[in-house]
Amino acid sequence: MFGAYEDNAPSAMIVKPFLAAAARATGVSAALLSALWTFPSMLFSAFLVAWGAEAAQVFVSQGLALAVLAWLQTMPEFAVEAVIAWDAGKNPATAHLAIANLTGAIRLLIGIGWPMIYFVAAFAGRRTHGRLPDIQLEPEHAISVMGLLPPLLWFVVIWWKRSLGAVDAVVLIALYAAYLLALLRTPPQSEEALEDMPPVARWAGGLGGTRSALAIGGLFVAGGILLYVTAHPFVNTMLALATALGVSQFVFVQWLAPFLSEFPEGVSCFAWAKRVTRAPMALMNLVSSNVNQWTVLAAMIPLLYGWSHHQAFGTWATFTFDAEQQVEIGLTVVQSILAALLLMNLRFGWLDAASLFVLWLVQFLVPTAREELTVVYLAWCALQIGFFVTKKQELLAPRVCLEVLRKNRAGKRGSGEVGK
Repeated sequence: MFGAYEDNAPSAMIVKPFLAAAARATGVSAALLSALWTFPSMLFSAFLVAWGAEAAQVFVSQGLALAVLAWLQTMPEFAVEAVIAWDAGKNPATAHLAIANLTGAIRLLIGIGWPMIYFVAAFAGRRTHGRLPDIQLEPEHAISVMGLLPPLLWFVVIWWKRSLGAVDAVVLIALYAAYLLALLRTPPQSEEALEDMPPVARWAGGLGGTRSALAIGGLFVAGGILLYVTAHPFVNTMLALATALGVSQFVFVQWLAPFLSEFPEGVSCFAWAKRVTRAPMALMNLVSSNVNQWTVLAAMIPLLYGWSHHQAFGTWATFTFDAEQQVEIGLTVVQSILAALLLMNLRFGWLDAASLFVLWLVQFLVPTAREELTVVYLAWCALQIGFFVTKKQELLAPRVCLEVLRKNRAGKRGSGEVGK
């Protein structure tokens, strides 16, 4: 019917704006209706997985538990990234969305998550100390801090060559395996008290024995099924909603998807941070998540992209990115390097938290200032390194990490000899 109108006819000049408005309204309505179930479903699936992961900690020592917990908590994020990378293999024009989700997730966790952990803990502890105290990390936490650096250094190579291939995936997975191996060498610590957990996790962990295992397994299964059903519609809804609202799909995927998938993890960590003595554990939970993101999450992109491309076109393709995406990755890398440097003295104070948050806020509010902010991050990194060189701050993490690993290795040898 509407095809009868010629583009240059007077009637078309009148009707076309109404048609465009109707199309936009219909698109927004359809996307909003889909968002009404996909967004809450994604959020609820993330909560189910997070509750199961927290309850599972009663069976595992803290060092390894935090790594496993961080991996499980990022399952919704993995699901979203998997859908995007798989679809990009069939339609390479959407490959930039995979970079959007990866960089957005990392920058949100460091730019908002880390500072919020500090300020929640600091204001809770202010009643006792009368000031904003630093978060003092334990010696064992030096392993997680140092675990951030190897994948970041490898990502400098990835940034330089503008590609993420199967070889990179193997290297990143190997780095994550080495990180887990280092954590396995740490001795068990006290288990998290059940009263510190959210009600559902406390219920599952408090059942005891087989019933706890079944309840925790049920949370994982339910969360996994909901993730499987929701992930693809969730991504499609985000893209449709962005298009209907006239907002960049890149922006939606970069900030909205990670916010929803990481929200339950933030809730758990903030609950720990309120109990000031657990603030280091809360911060290390997020650091472990960052290690996961830079290794396993990033490694998943070229593998799924290449496999999907092979199925669609018969050839394996390397995941490549353009100059704009190179800027996004570069900004994310230097932000993470600065964050790691700020923890090298095994303390996290108000200036560290405030600087990470303010720099993130600027990049969020002024998205055109990516390159300028990269220079600011690099300058801050150089300044921080200068503090270590001039001994104005102690470079503790590398030495303490080696000491912890040597001590644990010697302890295991000693226990073996006693056994003989």
